[in-house]
Order: sequence, then C-alpha cells, then structure tokens
Amino acid sequence: MRPSTDPAPLLGRLLDSIEQELPRAIALRRRLHAQPELAHAEEQTAASVAAELPVGCQAAAATGRLAQVGADAPGAPVAVRAELDGLPIEERTGAAFAAQGNVMHACGHDVHMAALVALTRAAHSLGEGLPAPLLAVFQPSEEAYPSGAEQLAGGELKTIAPAAIVAAHVHPELPWGAVGLDPGTVNASCDAVAITIEGEPTHGAYPHRGRDPILAIAEVVVALHAQIGRRIDPMHSASLTVGVVEGGSAENVIPQQARARAALRAHRPEDRLALRRMVEEVTAGIAAAHGCRSTVELMPGEPALENDASIVALARELLERAGFAAAERWHSCGSDDFAFFGSLAPVAMAFVGLDGADGFTARPLHHPELLVPDAAVAAVARAQAVLYVAAALST
Repeated sequence: MRPSTDPAPLLGRLLDSIEQELPRAIALRRRLHAQPELAHAEEQTAASVAAELPVGCQAAAATGRLAQVGADAPGAPVAVRAELDGLPIEERTGAAFAAQGNVMHACGHDVHMAALVALTRAAHSLGEGLPAPLLAVFQPSEEAYPSGAEQLAGGELKTIAPAAIVAAHVHPELPWGAVGLDPGTVNASCDAVAITIEGEPTHGAYPHRGRDPILAIAEVVVALHAQIGRRIDPMHSASLTVGVVEGGSAENVIPQQARARAALRAHRPEDRLALRRMVEEVTAGIAAAHGCRSTVELMPGEPALENDASIVALARELLERAGFAAAERWHSCGSDDFAFFGSLAPVAMAFVGLDGADGFTARPLHHPELLVPDAAVAAVARAQAVLYVAAALST
C-alpha cells in the first residue's frame, strides 16, 4: 500500500494521456478486427500490437507478448491483460472493416487489445509518475485450450511475479456508461466432458437384436439437465450445457456408438466437483439400464474467477472520476481463463457495459452480428486505467 499517493490526480493524468492516444488506438482496433486469428496462431495480431507499443516486448506463451513501462517505479509490476485470439465464426456485421472468412473477433478482444495499447502508451508518456511498473500482457488463446493464461501463469508471469493482475472485458448486457465491478466470485469455473455410449449395432427393423446407444444418449441428455436441479443448491450458481450430440449414419440402423459433449459451470469448488460426479453417475446408470457401456472423459478448464476485495474497493471509488457509474451487482456463469492468474497474485476483472451505446445493436457475446462500437476502445482503456491505479495503490 502506498498511502501517500493520491489516486485521483494520478488517474486524471493517465486519463488525459489516454485521450490523446485514442485516434491511433481506434485505427488499430479496426485493423485488428479485420485480421482475426484463431488461438495459438495469432502471429500477425501480435505483430500488429507490438508495432504500436512504445517499448520493446518479449514473446510469451509462443504467440503472446509482454511489454513493461515505468520500470523505475516502485515495487513489482501490475499486469493488465488483453486477449489476442478470435473465434471460428463467420462475421455478419456488415461493417466496412469486417473480417472476411471464418474467423471473427466476436468477443471484443480487438477492443481490449487496442485499449491496452492506448493505456501502455499513455503510461509510458507519464515517465516517472507511475505508482508501479505497468506490465501489458497480450495473452494468446483465451477461447481455446491449451489456455494461454494457464501457460503464462506457469511460465513467464510466474517468473516476473506481478503484484496484481487486472483486466476489463466488454459486456452487452450491462448499460453503456456503467461498469460491473464486484468483489468475490464473478465468473464460473468451466469443465468440458465427453460422453461415449457403446451399444450393439443392428438393423432398425430388429431392435431387440441390438442395444441402442442413441436412445441411451438421449436419456442421458434429458437426465443431466433434470439432475442439475437436484444435485446443486438452488441458491448457488451452476449450469450445464450439452452442445454436441452425434451418432449413427443411417435412419434405419442402430449404431455401435453415440457421443455427446457438455460444459459444466459452477461458482463454488464443491459444486464443480458435484457436477463432475453427477455426469459420471447418471451416464453410467442410464447406459447400464439400456444394456450399454459408457465412458466419461473430463477436460478440466478454468477455475471460478475471484475478484480481490481490496482492488475492487479502491477501483469502485475511482469509477466516477473515469466517467463511469457502478453497475448493479454483476456475476454470471460465463468463464474466462483469466481466473488462472489468481494462483499468482490478486486479480480483478471489470465488465464494461455496451447496452445503449450509440450505434450499438444488442447482440450477445460470440454472436456473428456482434459489433462493439469504436467508442468502447476509450471506455475499456479508462476501465483498465482505473484497475491499474487501484491495484498499484492497494497491493
């Protein structure tokens, strides 16, 4: 803690400097949006970001980049993270700078990157006036596994040992001008499971000669959705989504095998474990009832995201100075691999509202028609600045 440092004037200087960087940052955002790349392949994206940074940067987690400004400032650096990767989605926004092909920035990562470049350039321009070094983390592979955050947490960032790690993320369900920033659990853990049921193939006219994995997998899907309401306290946040069901090759053949893939989300570690057990027990029981065999493969994902109370408390005090209102209590069953950084240092993520922004058409994250407005570059950069200052002065 640096009690002698008044955060308001410091934040004011940083915000004024960000304002000067916005035209350049918006131009960068449009270039990034037009050239999205998938996880672990963000070569051109990383090069475009690096070319705009005021200092040299180092590669990290293969395609990621780290850049530090204010090395002479006291203490360990405060890391601010933005994501590099796009999604395997064909864009349908009709924007002049829309991506062509089957990859799209449909989660605001282009805005997050451009905002962090603006913040880094602004912090660099303040010279010796920073309360702590600022480490800009341009992270690969937030949308796919292996997780870029998990790789960084076990590699380069572990070596650097930042004092805190913060991030801001756009969100279309929060109002424009408001920021969701609360202590404690704000995002869920997420695990993936692959379910396979092995039956006995036969002609559809003679079902009694075989064992039907299609019927079994259908019952598994229904039962899992029913059981989540009986295994998890209804006052707790948890969800299950079966996003893939596949099996068979002809309408009159009972196949050998059927498969499903699901995502399990929970806010509490004990509920996370309960969901895993539920999938194994329900699948095994239903498969056995149909005379089939089952396997469940678990792919553990990110933990729940726990915002640090001290960072959040000071950041909320600074929101109005940055032109924001505090949104009503915000948490969701969304997940983000940013949560892996919690094993290294205190973390905090803010959610920057988009609903009601000029020219913004309401669409959910990961939608092919989601187009975050250019004005969000400034909003995200201001939120990042608030988090950086709060983390520097509270950790």
